[in-house]
Amino acid sequence: MPPTPFPVSRAFSRRTLLGVCTAGLAVAAAGCTWSPAVDERDTVTSAQAEELTAQVAVQETLVRAYELAFAADPALAAAVADMAAQADEQLERLRGAAPGSTPSATAPPGLPPAGQGQAWLRTQVAVAAASHAAAALGQSGGRAALLGSIAAGLRGHDARLA
Repeated sequence: MPPTPFPVSRAFSRRTLLGVCTAGLAVAAAGCTWSPAVDERDTVTSAQAEELTAQVAVQETLVRAYELAFAADPALAAAVADMAAQADEQLERLRGAAPGSTPSATAPPGLPPAGQGQAWLRTQVAVAAASHAAAALGQSGGRAALLGSIAAGLRGHDARLA
């Protein structure tokens, strides 16, 4: 048998092994009971809450814009009804993120001119997307992600209405 490259030393004594295991168990127990402080990204300031509530109103206005555009142009309603449903789903998500918000009867500025429902709706979508994107910058955590996601989805609506 060839010689070992390292000299073999005597094994741990039971007392040393017991001490190491006890220390390891204490470290593991301390690690399991440690809980981090509340993530600062999830803490909502009053300014953030107000801005999120304002974005609920922006989305309500957009949902109303879809209704008005569809009433003015039934062919548009048939072509992009799925986008109106998405805008409504986005509104519900925003309401869930801003539980203090209450529905408000908002209407977009003006009504769609005859024969211009699609162009008018596209403008309303672009305004809402820009508002949500700007508001996302002042939010943090999941609220910022939600607003950014809604803004991106509305940019898709804008492109489809082009």
